[in-house]
Amino acid sequence: MADISVKFGKTVKKIRLEKEMSQGDLAKILGVHPTYISGIERGVRNMALKNIEKLAKALGVDIGSLIK
Repeated sequence: MADISVKFGKTVKKIRLEKEMSQGDLAKILGVHPTYISGIERGVRNMALKNIEKLAKALGVDIGSLIK
């Protein structure tokens, strides 16, 4: 079983690419540096719940889509 951070990051990347967004696009919406998004997608950074909610809104999905 993959680490939850890695699984979450892969899901974020998959959805981001489906929405045709760059890491920079997503970072700008969230007000963070693109390297932060990279860290999330690689599973080396963890997000607070409030930031997960913001991320879901930025990607136009519900939170459940990110953590399934």
